Amino acid sequence: MYISDTHLKSFLADAGLVSAKDFDAAEAEAKRSGQPVGDILKARSAIGEDELRRTYAYILGIPFVSLIGTAINLDVLSLIPEPVARRNNIIAYNNRGEELEVAMLDTDDLAAIDFIKKKTHLKILPRLTDVASIKAALKQYQQGLKDNLGDVIGRETAALEKAAGAGKEENLKEIAEGTPTVRIVDTLIRHANAQNASDIHIEPLEQTLLIRYRIDGILHDAMELPKNAAAAITARIKVLANMRLDEHRLPQDGRFGAESGGEKISFRVSILPTYYGEKIVMRLLRDSISGFTLESIGFHGTGLERMHEAMRKTTGMILTTGPTGAGKSTTLYTLLDIVNTPDVNISTIEDPIEYQMARVNQTQVRPEIGFTFANGLRSLVRQDPDIVMVGEIRDKETASLAVNAALTGHLVLSTLHTNSAAGAVARLLDMGIEPFLLVSTLRVIIGQRLVRKLSPDKEKYELSRDEQAQLEHVIDPGVVLKALKEEKAVPPDATWKNIPFFKPKENGKTPSGYSGRVGIYEVLPVTSTIKELIMKNETGDAIEKQARSEGMLTMSEDGFFKSVQGITTIEEVLRVITE
Repeated sequence: MYISDTHLKSFLADAGLVSAKDFDAAEAEAKRSGQPVGDILKARSAIGEDELRRTYAYILGIPFVSLIGTAINLDVLSLIPEPVARRNNIIAYNNRGEELEVAMLDTDDLAAIDFIKKKTHLKILPRLTDVASIKAALKQYQQGLKDNLGDVIGRETAALEKAAGAGKEENLKEIAEGTPTVRIVDTLIRHANAQNASDIHIEPLEQTLLIRYRIDGILHDAMELPKNAAAAITARIKVLANMRLDEHRLPQDGRFGAESGGEKISFRVSILPTYYGEKIVMRLLRDSISGFTLESIGFHGTGLERMHEAMRKTTGMILTTGPTGAGKSTTLYTLLDIVNTPDVNISTIEDPIEYQMARVNQTQVRPEIGFTFANGLRSLVRQDPDIVMVGEIRDKETASLAVNAALTGHLVLSTLHTNSAAGAVARLLDMGIEPFLLVSTLRVIIGQRLVRKLSPDKEKYELSRDEQAQLEHVIDPGVVLKALKEEKAVPPDATWKNIPFFKPKENGKTPSGYSGRVGIYEVLPVTSTIKELIMKNETGDAIEKQARSEGMLTMSEDGFFKSVQGITTIEEVLRVITE
């Protein structure tokens, strides 16, 4: 939206929104920086974003609409798919014959307008709106989904109650394959994928069926459905995942594939009997992991160099550690993607296979028939592999076989459930692995967690004196400051007094102010000094202290490093490292 500075100044002055002094100062900065005057006025809090947008609308003669409190017809709202509406901040709110009125934050977004025009074959009439209106309208998509599901379920209540009363497998199977149940489950899957959820929780309560999505690591209530819908939904998911329909007392696991929004997704399904019925958790696994790099998932600086150095080795072990949901599998798959060249044979043993990778021989363990990690690894090393990935080291037998594979000319990648990189050594020693075997095989150990990433629209602030003092209880400020300067993330003369941090800012696109996740890491190379400590059976604390003296950033320090860069927040780092 191009508006001359003269027009803008005249209108803002006449309306009394911005003083001439503030405007002149912003105009001078605009000439130096090349930024629009309006953006500088916003940054200086001389005018609010929505006030400025209303001003632009008035000057340009574009109608301004507020959608707060407006109930939009679901048929009209749905003309623009929810993901498109969120991504482009555009809402369809009024359809009159061949014309469609759309509310936008940026009426110059011609690509979005053209996309909607081709999709609907209607004449698009753009209207300016504010962030609060977009946010309110986006909530109506979810309400529309609830209403749609409610209508479907309401029409089928009698059939569901009949099936639940009969309790016969054939009745359940018939309802599971019926159109209403198929529509309910498909809609849940489509909606969860559009929200970029990693898990769908379907939880039977005393009176209702609660649906929750895990988005960016945090569980959110999505909707509540009538309790009598539970039998049909559970049966449908069991059919998809090839589970037993007549088994309601024992846990079951399975998986199935689906396509949503043109994307192939695998679902890992777990069903667990609870007091009020069977609880279902479905993990969404996007089938493609290619395209990730160590930099894109959060590695940098010395840690990144140490990772590449370890990957150039042809033997030894690389371990990644952390609790469930810390992103360990993504790290391993990213490493595999890097070394996946035509001149190597890569084999994996996993539980489950989370992503399919071209030219990688992936094997799923089946404990129920005796095919465990240990058995699979024994067979796998006879397949002439160069690189071996073991999904998880859970016991002494698997650990011994993995160490032996690393000793006999293989590069072994695996995961351990420990709280820190240094803790992995103690865990392996506790499993009965001899210290001399560990020092011969371990190359690098990674500790990691996942933190939510700030969306681009964020607020900058500086730490108070008290907050600076509290830093020392969590990190070594000098170490982080040194790393920031070495990687040129801050000026050479920067101090904690003038280093900015960032806070989330809610908007229509990202209500929480966060979007996506990134890893925070500690990369512990097994150097000669670390090997000496392992041989002496030193504690994990001693090993970590030595690694830090050799330049390792801890996970919390890496998190603060990323907070300064505006990737995440201090609060988010503290949340994950204290869980």
